[in-house]
Amino acid sequence: MSLADPAALPRRGTEDGAHIPSGGRLRVLMISDVCHPRVNGVSTSIETFASALARLGVRITLVAPEYPGASDAFDTAASACAEVLRMPSRAVPFDPEDRLMLWRGLAALDRRLAGADFDLVHVQTPFAAHYAGMRFARKRRIPCVATYHTHFEEYLFHYIRFLPRAMLRHAARSLARHQCNGLDAVVVPSVPMAETLQSYGVTTSLQVIPTGLPDGQFIRGNGTRFREQWGIAPTRKVALFVGRAAFEKSIDFLLEATAIARRKNPHLLLVVAGEGPALPTLRRQAKALRVEDHVRFVGYLPRHAGLRDCYAAADVFTFASRTETQGLVLLEAMAVGLPVLAIPELGAAEIIAPARGATPAADTPAEFAGQLLELLDSPQRLSAMAGDAVAFAREWDADAQAVRLAALYRALLRAPTPVLDHQTVTAAR
Repeated sequence: MSLADPAALPRRGTEDGAHIPSGGRLRVLMISDVCHPRVNGVSTSIETFASALARLGVRITLVAPEYPGASDAFDTAASACAEVLRMPSRAVPFDPEDRLMLWRGLAALDRRLAGADFDLVHVQTPFAAHYAGMRFARKRRIPCVATYHTHFEEYLFHYIRFLPRAMLRHAARSLARHQCNGLDAVVVPSVPMAETLQSYGVTTSLQVIPTGLPDGQFIRGNGTRFREQWGIAPTRKVALFVGRAAFEKSIDFLLEATAIARRKNPHLLLVVAGEGPALPTLRRQAKALRVEDHVRFVGYLPRHAGLRDCYAAADVFTFASRTETQGLVLLEAMAVGLPVLAIPELGAAEIIAPARGATPAADTPAEFAGQLLELLDSPQRLSAMAGDAVAFAREWDADAQAVRLAALYRALLRAPTPVLDHQTVTAAR
């Protein structure tokens, strides 16, 4: 597959007197339907890139929904690397976690930002944010790029059950093709996702730039503290899943594998850390499989507190999702030395297939259970995998990925490289 070289990209929005930044500094309007305090791959990617881009002289203004009752702690913490502009929003039917920005607020965005001189728009989600971002970019005659974070065709049928799966797949592909082909460039987090978009008929330049890991992800927590908090014996073998408790994450597969594996290891425990719409169904499934004593649903854990301890308490990270465009949570587990057993599908395959700290898993619960038991019975192998996992995760450096994204911005603008101090350049490498 041939992906576009940034140097060869068309510079739409920079012709006929359109703005090209002077001095090498860039100002980017980033717009997303999802942001902290909502925690998922999109909000994590935004936070990671905004922080790293700030060190490269790229100033971010983030437009995101208001979350009623949420603390402004994130906005305060983000102020050093990004200005956060919250928009009025409403609840999304059947999805209590998310918000939808109101169009009347987005329609007034250009007037609200009249005094700000932006060089480029970066859209993070394909809903209201996409259309508001495109409208803003066209009015200002500046480039508009988007990151394609989510493989929608593989999970819409979980939420819209009254329509045929084939119809939903066709609609998702058509929408992705239409939206992507209207952009100046599309960022994708993995080669398999780029190939998927090409198969849809996307002809816009596709740039593979994954979300990287900041140094803070390599801090290991206190596993003993987590086990004591949740009443887990020090010697009990623990498999872990971290992520949104959503149907497309295939946590039901992990429950089935646990039910099989516990026949040979009656002390095995699966910990599921996360909240989401599938949680009630998963609890019922665990009861039906008679594994209530072998599954612990611990809910959402703060990333820089309880979650670190949770990772440190586990023996193996288990993952069966087939819809990941990157699988960032796998890298987060590996960064703290937690070996991974996961199905190598779509974007996650780029992390799992190298088998450096990760074992490619079979796609049936029985075979998966066998692999899990084999790993748990091999302490020397787990120890070697832990070391390999940290080394592999180190290669996914957040600053290096931000350098690539900034290069894409500048290629679209023919902007000069900024003059940065030695400390900033060293950090970016």
